[in-house]
Amino acid sequence: MCGIAGFVNYKADFLYRQKEYEQILNNMCNVLYHRGPDEKGIVLEKFYGIAHTRLSIIDLNNGRQPMTAKIDGNTYRIVYNGEIYNTVELRKKLKRAGWHFKTNSDTEVVLTGFIEYGIEIADMLNGIFAFFVIDEKNRVAYLVRDQAGVKPLYYSVWEDTVIFSSELKGIFEFPHQKPSISKTGLNEVLSLGPAKTYGCGVFDRMREVKPGHYVEISYDDIQEHKYFELYAKEHTYSYEETVEITRYLVEDSIQRQMISDVPIATFLSGGIDSSIVSAICARELEKRNERLGTFSFDFVDNDKYFQANAFQPSRDRPYVDIMVNAIRSDHHYLECDNRDLYNNLFQSVDIRDLPTMADVDSSMLYFCKLVKPYYKVVLTGECADEIFGGYPWFHKQECFEADIFPWSMDISARKTVLKDEIIRELDMEEYIKNAYHMTINETPKLEGENQVEARRREISYLNMKWFMQTLLDRMDRASMCSGLEARVPFADVRIMQFMYNVPWSMKSGNGVEKMLLRDAMRGVLPDEVLFRKKSPYPKTYDPAYEKMLSDAVMEVINDSSQPLNNLVDRKKVIAFINEKKDYGKPWYGQLMAGPQMLAYMLQINYWLKKYKLTI
Repeated sequence: MCGIAGFVNYKADFLYRQKEYEQILNNMCNVLYHRGPDEKGIVLEKFYGIAHTRLSIIDLNNGRQPMTAKIDGNTYRIVYNGEIYNTVELRKKLKRAGWHFKTNSDTEVVLTGFIEYGIEIADMLNGIFAFFVIDEKNRVAYLVRDQAGVKPLYYSVWEDTVIFSSELKGIFEFPHQKPSISKTGLNEVLSLGPAKTYGCGVFDRMREVKPGHYVEISYDDIQEHKYFELYAKEHTYSYEETVEITRYLVEDSIQRQMISDVPIATFLSGGIDSSIVSAICARELEKRNERLGTFSFDFVDNDKYFQANAFQPSRDRPYVDIMVNAIRSDHHYLECDNRDLYNNLFQSVDIRDLPTMADVDSSMLYFCKLVKPYYKVVLTGECADEIFGGYPWFHKQECFEADIFPWSMDISARKTVLKDEIIRELDMEEYIKNAYHMTINETPKLEGENQVEARRREISYLNMKWFMQTLLDRMDRASMCSGLEARVPFADVRIMQFMYNVPWSMKSGNGVEKMLLRDAMRGVLPDEVLFRKKSPYPKTYDPAYEKMLSDAVMEVINDSSQPLNNLVDRKKVIAFINEKKDYGKPWYGQLMAGPQMLAYMLQINYWLKKYKLTI
């Protein structure tokens, strides 16, 4: 993985102030250094400049960027972040068309594919990617993002100049890109957060290239186009055929994503998703007489303080042990204590440039730091629940019937600590309602489908467009903060498309979540793991952590200079701190309950101060 950044304006002459703009490119590299600590490079031309920081995974010696191709008097350049898993097939196809390659890198395949096929190359790629590519002669450039939205890409437009970056912080290195926030941005943080509307950069003027989209930058115009979208079609396969196809797609995706010129590892929680990825990786590595490295995460003293509830029925450790013994992996048990969990709350804001999923993010950030000294590439089980229907809100009747995001149904919890005037000014319910219905209205539907199945399709689409994006954002920032590449085999575009049209009766046979995936993986996992009841990413239940958060929030609200006080009502906050926290009633997702509300407030306060944002 890498970091990319740059700017383009066909009416400008950046070489006129060459040293100044080269320094801007270097500054962009510096703030993205964590994404690619192995190498960096910049190119400045008359009407554009591009920067790249590299994490070398494939073709370690020859994959340097920016990469240039000069063909028939024309110059093409690319800066690229990602991995393409059908590189071998594409390279063969391009060779048959007469192309020759100087490297083994997927970057050269993407650039050559662009020269051969134009922007149509985007839809031919199977992988995770975000890239900028330019055709100098025809004065056209593109910002392109992968179909699932695994890799981030932001941009801003200022006086005909398009500025782009893998992370928002890169754009802020360009002149006149001072961070500011309007009512819309506050609604994103307070009404929808830690999710955000796809395409929205939260800060004023900041935009996100949407998954499956590209931005075309020509001399006269800047337009965003969709090149990929899920489509609805009738599912005509029998259950037995569906199981076989599912097994093939999952195994093929995992095997493809094992490609690397450095050793790989997996995150192993003991849940079905990460266990599938780990078992298949271990099997393939064993064929090469290699042993898989695996990592599990937990919290100090969680054996003492764990509280079972409907969202988190059991601890992971016993199931991790079963899997480690079954696949004979080189396993590392990692733990996080309260102080590290708390301290990383603020670095997780630094790395995302926005408030995050509180300690759900900060713990992952911390664990990735511990993994990096061992490995540069890991595979994870992320995205299976969104695609196969694993979350509780796929199954609960009240979620099925609710006209709101099913993972954040209790809007009142978001208002618990806010000032009344902030609630009125933001009109939070209306903002949430509009965001929700935007996605419902664009959900690909199958003509003639019954209402129940159509609603299932809506919930599936909501999860992939919203909840999955939040978790992918989390995984990208947490891993790339340490220069660690995290791959997500379940987010393969082929799996997403196939499963989108599989009827719910097949996905969840006999009312068992992800029964189709379980049937497809029979024989791959021990039955104790294969039929384990879903339990999400771990969290701490230590009351000392909650006390740490409460004390920190009290310190903030007792200091009138802290910006959080412009948003929250002091009396409401104190009442919230003093009430008993119900860990089984999250206000977002499955994990963000009372303590996470306190942590989220601390993150918002830190974010407002860091970016000098005024309300």
